[in-house]
Amino acid sequence: MSDVRSTYRAESVLEDPGALAVATLYAQSYLSAAKDAGIADPETEMNSLLTDVLEKFPEFEQLLMSDVIGRDNKLSIVDRVIAPKASPFFANYLRVLIRHGRFSMLPMIYSVLVRLQEEAAGKKRIRVRSARPLSDSSRSKISSHIRNTFGFEPVLQETVDTTLLGGVVLQVGDTVYDSSLRSRLKQLKGRLVEKAFNEIQSGRDRFSHPEGD
Repeated sequence: MSDVRSTYRAESVLEDPGALAVATLYAQSYLSAAKDAGIADPETEMNSLLTDVLEKFPEFEQLLMSDVIGRDNKLSIVDRVIAPKASPFFANYLRVLIRHGRFSMLPMIYSVLVRLQEEAAGKKRIRVRSARPLSDSSRSKISSHIRNTFGFEPVLQETVDTTLLGGVVLQVGDTVYDSSLRSRLKQLKGRLVEKAFNEIQSGRDRFSHPEGD
């Protein structure tokens, strides 16, 4: 499987569960048809269209994504502009999307497609928040730790969050592992408050029960 990955609104699919369901069906169909056609890297052409064409030429993107432009006109654009530079398989897939009014979902479909291929390869996406961009060394250590602890190959999704002050926050599925400095300071504050409360309570107990009473 190719390591080509697009940054083209890659997480947009996560924002709408309904869109996720539809995009998943189209991504699965695409992968299944690509397998039958003997295409080894089915994501490559889709990634190229998104990043090398639509992202770089927003006017062209708007033309294909717009609801104002009719289906026949969009099909004509694909035939004249995209098909001559694409494989027959991919050009036909774009025609299917247009005929079903789903071309605007192409970025979402690509996001799901990449995830499905990662899962098939035993990989899993892990969200990583850090106070500053991760160094190559830190990234390698985090990946190695996750690999040894959970037994799968992680795909790190990195986000910088300056409020963390230091350390990292990992989200593995629905579980969050917080080793940030902000979290440790909060825990320390909680322990200090609890200690102070216990000392006050202990003093009250001694005051309430004086010796010899």
